Amino acid sequence: MARVRALREALGLSQEAFAERAGLKYKHYQAIEAGRKPNFQFVTLEKIAAACGLELRDLLDFRTAPEVLAEDRTETEFKSPAGKGTRKRGTRRTVK
Repeated sequence: MARVRALREALGLSQEAFAERAGLKYKHYQAIEAGRKPNFQFVTLEKIAAACGLELRDLLDFRTAPEVLAEDRTETEFKSPAGKGTRKRGTRRTVK
């Protein structure tokens, strides 16, 4: 998850501030960024993209450098992760 780390740093956010913005627990986000948690739910990836002010497809487009994606992002562009991830039981998706 070096890309997410680069985006977070380009946005000038600490891990704790980014985790809060994404609606994730700090330790959980820290483990994801460090690569200690290689399997996590798809909704977590959606929350990370929203915290960066990006669509998921933009987060996963590795042709664009993280620094370029982070340019011109303002507070008003960040999407709230609230309401995301509310899914019915048994519909978990995991990213590997």
